[in-house]
Amino acid sequence: MKPLIPSFLTLAAAAWLCLPLSDDLRAEAPRPNILLIMSDDMGISDLGCYGSEIDTPTLNSLAADGLRFTQFYNTSRCCPTRASLMTGLYPHQAGIGHMMEDKGLEG
Repeated sequence: MKPLIPSFLTLAAAAWLCLPLSDDLRAEAPRPNILLIMSDDMGISDLGCYGSEIDTPTLNSLAADGLRFTQFYNTSRCCPTRASLMTGLYPHQAGIGHMMEDKGLEG
């Protein structure tokens, strides 16, 4: 049976030599450039990029170079919407489907 310490030292040296390679691979991977803008109490007709009469030049230029949601819905509370955006799931699939519990109390 081979002694354990020389085998371990050989493995550790090989791993140590590979560390600089893994840093180079990570440094070359491009990071995504994501800007998410959420606003309150707006309709689709409130932004110029969706055909509104309201002039929104900065948002229009961002929308021209980016992604616009055309089939999305929002809930009255922000938690389900935030969960959907962060997970890509419907709120009930993300576990945020029932925000209010009816305990049968008056009021």
